[in-house]
Amino acid sequence: MSKETQTEQADELEVNLEELNDEEQTDDDAEAEAEAVVNEFDLLQEELIALKDKYARVHADFDNIKKRLEREKYTAVEYSNEKFAKDMIPVLDALNMAISTTENVADPVEHFEKLKEGMELTLKQFTTSLEKHGVTVVPLDEPFDPNIHNAVQTVDSQEVESGQIVQTFQTGYRYKSRPLREAMVIVAN
Repeated sequence: MSKETQTEQADELEVNLEELNDEEQTDDDAEAEAEAVVNEFDLLQEELIALKDKYARVHADFDNIKKRLEREKYTAVEYSNEKFAKDMIPVLDALNMAISTTENVADPVEHFEKLKEGMELTLKQFTTSLEKHGVTVVPLDEPFDPNIHNAVQTVDSQEVESGQIVQTFQTGYRYKSRPLREAMVIVAN
């Protein structure tokens, strides 16, 4: 073989060795890159699992809070009149005492006067309790208002202007600003 051919073959071998080294480096790089991708994938998968768990817990907490608030709302509605009922108990006590005093009556006239006085005090106590809870009497001296008065009759009157209330048949009541029962009245023409 000639020297030239040997040199060419040596050069060719060198080139082949360099290509093999490059391929090995490329394979090593590819392996390292693949391993990095797998590691990153594993980390992302762990993070996804953690986030799903956190979401499930937050969702469960939200549902529990929602259910608790519903229960509290129903309880509040169910027992909303408790304070009102407690304020009515003394009125019932006063009425029961008035009834129990009728058993041993010595002087009926004196007893009637005391019974009347007790009824007036009980009525005052009852009215005060109602007012405490926002129930008020529709005033009798207001001009006729169809929202709170029910005109059952009209009469001619020289003493009162037209449209004014002459007489009240049934007292009206309001709860705060809403009418509970209209006052039944006679209105002047």
